[in-house]
Amino acid sequence: MDFSRRHLLQQSGQGLGMLALAALTQSAARATSPDGPLRPKAPMLPARAKRVIFLCMQGAPSHVDLFDPKPKLTQDSGKSAPPAAGRGGQAKLMASPWSFKAHGQSGLPISELLPQLAGHADELCMIHSMCTDVPAHPQAFTQLHTGSAQFVRPSMGSWVLYGLGSENENLPGFITINPPPAAARSYGSAFLPAIYQATKLGGTNIPGLAQIAQRLGIKQRPTSLPNIKNPRLQSAAQRAQLDFIQAINRQTLQQNGGHNAELEAAIESYELAFRMQAEVPRLLDLNAEPEATRKLYGLDEPETDTFGRQCLMARKLVQAGVRFVEITHGNWDQHFNLKAQLERNCRQIDQPIAALLKDLKTHGLLKDTLVIWGGEFGRTPHSQGDDGRDHNHKGFSMWMAGGGVKGGLRYGRTDDYGYEAVEDKMPIHDWHATVLHLLGLDHERLTFRHAGRDFRLTDVHGQVAHKILA
Repeated sequence: MDFSRRHLLQQSGQGLGMLALAALTQSAARATSPDGPLRPKAPMLPARAKRVIFLCMQGAPSHVDLFDPKPKLTQDSGKSAPPAAGRGGQAKLMASPWSFKAHGQSGLPISELLPQLAGHADELCMIHSMCTDVPAHPQAFTQLHTGSAQFVRPSMGSWVLYGLGSENENLPGFITINPPPAAARSYGSAFLPAIYQATKLGGTNIPGLAQIAQRLGIKQRPTSLPNIKNPRLQSAAQRAQLDFIQAINRQTLQQNGGHNAELEAAIESYELAFRMQAEVPRLLDLNAEPEATRKLYGLDEPETDTFGRQCLMARKLVQAGVRFVEITHGNWDQHFNLKAQLERNCRQIDQPIAALLKDLKTHGLLKDTLVIWGGEFGRTPHSQGDDGRDHNHKGFSMWMAGGGVKGGLRYGRTDDYGYEAVEDKMPIHDWHATVLHLLGLDHERLTFRHAGRDFRLTDVHGQVAHKILA
């Protein structure tokens, strides 16, 4: 036994016991248990996708200004909105200030606000008939992620990790980048074992913060994982310390009959955190990226640098085996100042997302990586004030790319003003069922026993939208 382990034993006092002593003499190199909770699992169904990148636009982007052009809305702009278009006919219809063009061989219409994304039109599966239950941000955002607007339920990423496991034992299987404040439900595991919740990177998603920092000349810290390096102990000493703690944990677990979800999760989490110290810094360090890659994503450019870095990290993370990566881009809640704010948001995301799709394709990853874009709901076709739109949960747009969906497809339809889904409606439960199906998971069979019944992401609902499958 080397000095560091003898010293640790001396410092730890009495009562270690034979079990801990045996653990301390084991090899420092440990791997995830072959029957552990994060082991890779075979899909239930033929899988089209292996992993997910969810580009979450918090605040509800305006579909009628980005992806769902409405000639009738343009024609009737300025007239009182019919009762069917919301507000009981008390608001005025407002045409989109931006033009749309057909792109690609599919002729997919995309706003002039997203010229670089438009170059990937034939890879986008555009869903125009999304709808959700509540037109309030906290409830709708929670439902988008968990299927429930009311109750604490596991997030979609947690269900995916629970169903498929991880492809890299040295990294978390579920990572959320820049999650909004007070939205832990959106990436939590609820009653699933804690090992399935997301690891958070960053989290300063405060509306306007980037712009304020830029005006003040403050360079924001890059997205990082805190406490990834131990400032006091070298790797060998950390391993000895961890062996001691884990020996006590396993002894306690045996005394409890060998089954304790919280303790088992703690054991797995400690081991994962130790292994992450070697791999995470390398993946998150973008300084060594080729100049062409940095330029592709818009790194070092004022408006695209932050989101570009996050998109590049997402590509590196899924390439390294992370199962589910979510990036949140905030401040899409444009009740006022729509023109300036929507243009700014689109400038921030357009180049990075186009780069992500191109980069995934270049690395051969797009075919089995499901990329999702969207927010918790959309905006109204009528105006709020002179330059804004209100919440609209009855019909809005999201798109998916890669991962076994039909590219260049327009699925579903809203009415002539873009207010309500009227064809091939896609409620959140149906969308969740479809995402799971693309990953080879049957939403009715992916269950977890809790409080006396089997729970699932789609509750007692959900229909797979087979029309969008490639």
